Amino acid sequence: MSLMGELRFFLGLQIKQGPEGTFVHQAKYTRDILKKFDMGDSKPMTTPMSTNTALDADEDGEAVDRRNFEG
Repeated sequence: MSLMGELRFFLGLQIKQGPEGTFVHQAKYTRDILKKFDMGDSKPMTTPMSTNTALDADEDGEAVDRRNFEG
């Protein structure tokens, strides 16, 4: 890729290049977070809700001030 060799990390992201294309992931970051909170031996779990459910606005719900959740 360059004189420095193959790109593996960029801005905290892991880069894996192969014949099928370029794959960007954060596996190391995820492992580090799990280790930090002593959850490295936790079992993986699937997404707890349906992944094909369409979400829409709750027109009848109580309005929320979004500034409470912004940084």
